[in-house]
Amino acid sequence: MGYLKRQDSGAVRVLVLADPERRNPLSGELVEEMTAALEEARGDDGVRALVITGEPPAFSAGADLGYLRRVRELSAEANLEHSRELGELFYRIYTFPKPVVAAVNGPAIAGGAGLVLASDLAVASPRARIGFTEVRLGFVPALVAVLLVRHLGEKLARELLLGGEAVPAERALEIGLYNRVVEEDRVLEEAVAWAARVAEGSPTSLALTKALLSELPGMGLYEGFAHAALANAWIRQSADLAEGLSAFFEKRRPRF
Repeated sequence: MGYLKRQDSGAVRVLVLADPERRNPLSGELVEEMTAALEEARGDDGVRALVITGEPPAFSAGADLGYLRRVRELSAEANLEHSRELGELFYRIYTFPKPVVAAVNGPAIAGGAGLVLASDLAVASPRARIGFTEVRLGFVPALVAVLLVRHLGEKLARELLLGGEAVPAERALEIGLYNRVVEEDRVLEEAVAWAARVAEGSPTSLALTKALLSELPGMGLYEGFAHAALANAWIRQSADLAEGLSAFFEKRRPRF
């Protein structure tokens, strides 16, 4: 049985976490299926953007309860491999060359919150609490911390990671974990529409912009400007820019 559904809406591919009875946990099977789906979408020119969502009632509750029950029985090597696989999934989403929108239609907890943070944009319902609750179980919110510090800075990250409480949607919107909060029955529709609008941009420009956003936080000021100058020089030789400029001067929509 698969735990991930795929459905296309024009140029937008929707990946649906489909294990609702267990609240869509990030089981080993789901992580493997999502990794394969990302690679498939990466190589498909007809897919211009992704939306990630979960089958109600949750977006993703994070850890697989079956795994939690036996986590202390596993070797250090097995636990390290599990963590690396989940971290690799977050990395693949965060650095994916096409826009990724999270449609957060229910609670996003621990690793589920990591999926939201790894996405470029997030549309959420009013009941979509997001939480980093690991410390309340004796875990360390290690993987999500990598992304949360990038998103919010250290001070807010400390508040959320040390407090271990789920954040209401309104607060998540206020501090920037969500981009938009809409009525519950419009979350997926809004996310797909937004992904489609973003995907109208040049695929080459979008991929390069996402790469810059991933790389710049680790650079010094001068190094960042030097890296950005290289990106500017490179894009000016691209076919997408040639088409974009032609469309601009001919007063038509570009055909990327």
